[in-house]
Amino acid sequence: MIDKLEMFIALANERHFGRAAEAIGVTQPSLSSAIRQLEDQLGVQLVYRGSRFQGLTPEGQRVLDWARRIVGDIRALKDEMRSVHSGLSGNLRIGVIPTALPMIADLTAPFTARHPNMRVTILSRTSAEILDGIDTLELDAGITYLDNEPLGRVTQTPLYTEFYRFLCAPGSPHAGRDHITWHEVSSVPLCLLTADMQNRRIVNQHLAEAGARVQAMVESNSTIALVSHVRSGLWSSVVPMKLAAMFTGQGVVAIPIVEPEAEHLVGLVTARRDPQTPVLQALIEAAARLGRAR
Repeated sequence: MIDKLEMFIALANERHFGRAAEAIGVTQPSLSSAIRQLEDQLGVQLVYRGSRFQGLTPEGQRVLDWARRIVGDIRALKDEMRSVHSGLSGNLRIGVIPTALPMIADLTAPFTARHPNMRVTILSRTSAEILDGIDTLELDAGITYLDNEPLGRVTQTPLYTEFYRFLCAPGSPHAGRDHITWHEVSSVPLCLLTADMQNRRIVNQHLAEAGARVQAMVESNSTIALVSHVRSGLWSSVVPMKLAAMFTGQGVVAIPIVEPEAEHLVGLVTARRDPQTPVLQALIEAAARLGRAR
């Protein structure tokens, strides 16, 4: 039953029989057979079928919710039993908003030092993708904003407060300033993150509150691309302080933005579970130590 539930979850995530089979390492006929067996066992139709996957039935959606809880609990049980015998081990998948990537090693370095048998996979994701990934069991945890948009049912552990910097080239007219206002920021050609990024929505919000229109001549979902455009001298940007610190002195200048000096809380989010798996409990404790140290 558990194997069939995991196959069903994969199908719901991929929305395609072939991709789902490939994702879990089985043949497509084996996946189709398992889904039909699961339907027979439960006595309901789970999937609308035609020449291709056409979605879940209402019963299938309800079974999916149960399947995610059951499979999540089974994985937690396996983690706990494994930790009893050999300590923490396995692979931890963490989704991180792009603007928090400069700090992620501050969390993973002490965590892996305490638990050397753990492997960590860091994936750059939007805040929405992080919450969805945790819900669908594709991510174990995430680093995202805690105080700007609804998070739903997750456990939150604060890590640090994000402040914002105006990033420009050394030859920019503003390069020698001690500070710059949000309204002044809006008067220069900007390159910003794309609208699906929560950081962009935060920037839009503060510019709008300053009475300015948001006009980004260049948009990207990559912070590296933003820095590259700033270095050209043709554009400026708004980035978090931690990201700005990585590039200050390397062809860019970072200036505090005031009126107001905006701040937002960034932290670790995990699925709300009681008790937590040993791996996630250890990660939460590492995040709490890091948050206290800051």
